[in-house]
Amino acid sequence: MTATQESPAPISAGLVPPRVAGGVHPPLQTVILFRDHPLLLDCGRPVSNVRVAYHAYGQPRPDAVLVTHALTGTSALHEWWPTLFGPGRAFDPERQFIVCSNVLGGCAGSSGPAELAPDMGGDAPLSLRDMVAVQRELLHFLGVRRVSVVGGSMGGMQVYEWLRSYPDLVSRAVVIGAPARHSPWATGLNVVARNAIRLAPGGEGLKVARQMATLSYRSPESFALTQSGESRARPGQAAIASYLEYQGEKLQARFCERSYCVLTEAMDVFALSDAELRAIRTPVLVVGISSDVLYPAAEVRAHAALLPNAEYWELESPHGHDAFLMDAETLETRVREFLRPPA
Repeated sequence: MTATQESPAPISAGLVPPRVAGGVHPPLQTVILFRDHPLLLDCGRPVSNVRVAYHAYGQPRPDAVLVTHALTGTSALHEWWPTLFGPGRAFDPERQFIVCSNVLGGCAGSSGPAELAPDMGGDAPLSLRDMVAVQRELLHFLGVRRVSVVGGSMGGMQVYEWLRSYPDLVSRAVVIGAPARHSPWATGLNVVARNAIRLAPGGEGLKVARQMATLSYRSPESFALTQSGESRARPGQAAIASYLEYQGEKLQARFCERSYCVLTEAMDVFALSDAELRAIRTPVLVVGISSDVLYPAAEVRAHAALLPNAEYWELESPHGHDAFLMDAETLETRVREFLRPPA
């Protein structure tokens, strides 16, 4: 396998690079994979010259921690999971080699749907297995031979796929707020979101899709605590209306409609059977979230119970699915202890 390393993306003028413990975070890097041999997608389509955007933290070594991001996430782990990142924390670049890449089909630097299927209008179906296969090739390029994999939400589903596809490479795994297969409830929410995008292309549908998703990412108690009454930013408007409008506008400005559809379709067809779960021998920490309405704790716990070598732990929070980002202090401790067991 050969790959071409591209120049890191420049830091935009006027922006100060984020720092931790006195150091500047590494810039986004890009590599072209599958130059000499194609990646055969699950749909049967071969693709070559796959671009992968990634961040790598710490000194390269044969063992690494791979962090897999959620649906609209990016490879900039230090930006979206700062509570778990830094010296002495679960992801410590002074002690670990940490990698996070933008998923295949995303829109934060890796090859997107239009590039993968230009003759099909960018509609070639992708699977989480395809995304994980690209991550595996990236780690091979980086010289990684053994990996701990950690992810939340869609990232947690990718962890399950790693355990199914590459069990011999995974030393430990952490699945946070994610099922081993998508439920009709979660799939239905994605179906309506994609319908909104297709009925109102050009950004308005994506805004509505995000607004609906935001409702499923939180809980009634969370919104009662944070979005009651009138908006301070927009007097005369309900706080929840202003908040949802803001969330829709923010995603519309940075995300691709086609990526949103392709990635949610991949989530909807994702499924590990009970037999596949029982065959996984890797130590796994499975984290449920007490108030999660998208992937209820009972569902996450039931899938964890089928794993022969799993620990289940529940994050208590009123903030629903997003608690793995919003209430991450206790989560950080639990993940750190699992990734670094006593000698």
